[in-house]
Amino acid sequence: SSLTLIRAALPKRARIRQYLPVALFLLGLAGLLAALARPVAEVEVPLSRTSIILALDVSRSMCATDVAPNRLTIAQQAALAFIDEQADDVRIGLVAFAGFAELIVPPTNDKDMLKEAISNLTTSLGTAIGSATLKSIDAIAEINEAVARSGINLTPGDAGTGLEGAFYQPDIIVLLTDGANSQGPLPLDAAEQAVDRQVRVYTIGFGTSNPERMSCTRQQLGSDSFGNGPRGGFGGGFGGGGFGGDFRRFLVIDETTLKAVADLTGGEYYRAENADQLTEVFRELPTQIVLQKETIEVSVLFSALGTLLMLTAIGLSARWHRYP
Repeated sequence: SSLTLIRAALPKRARIRQYLPVALFLLGLAGLLAALARPVAEVEVPLSRTSIILALDVSRSMCATDVAPNRLTIAQQAALAFIDEQADDVRIGLVAFAGFAELIVPPTNDKDMLKEAISNLTTSLGTAIGSATLKSIDAIAEINEAVARSGINLTPGDAGTGLEGAFYQPDIIVLLTDGANSQGPLPLDAAEQAVDRQVRVYTIGFGTSNPERMSCTRQQLGSDSFGNGPRGGFGGGFGGGGFGGDFRRFLVIDETTLKAVADLTGGEYYRAENADQLTEVFRELPTQIVLQKETIEVSVLFSALGTLLMLTAIGLSARWHRYP
């Protein structure tokens, strides 16, 4: 007749069946209440857009034959191979620069258009590395609303955080040159604008320290032997007369500046002295879609978990406490 003796005689399994449904039900109820507070969490999510701006130097020093047949030809071949290897959802733009920079092809998935434009590049005098960087930023700004055009003064809250920041835009600039900046904005000043916009710049110094003789094809010059240019712009209007022989007015690669630009923007500097090295550099470029930290609401997860726990509690209670 003692209830104490009866309770002591009950197996532990029966006690679990008695309290577990109640505990699960209370946990489920707590999950639903937590969902009402609309909790958030910071997670890494892949960005669905990626654009690469190829900024290629087409100054006359790219006619140097230290990399046979000449630097420009090898750079064109490497760029064409790079385009062929990219996924269809990666947009690529083309900026050519000599004495000034020009956007030849806006970021696009049309590989045929890009390859045709690269094949028709012609040379001119001068090397405007800073202008090429700014023109590339503007090309990215046209397709990425989170990036402001160059020349716009950003507030401290809008500006990026440089190397200390955890987030960069998925769009990158790949700048190839065989010389040093000779006119236009300073490369480091242009790099500061890339930093403010969280855009990484990867720089490539191409060519040897001994350019030897220089020789470009008539198409690369963009004019015939009388200086008549059949095409305009970087497609062929820079040429002035024939070019070849032992022309040594070249610029030595400014590796110090190119490294500083890459380090400042979170990119990387590469050095290539021949075709194989340049091809390998293009293969090492980061073209995968990057991850970005994003704050999302997770109330749905709490609601689902709470509902599942409550349903489990009701199911266990109904199964373990059946009455005949």
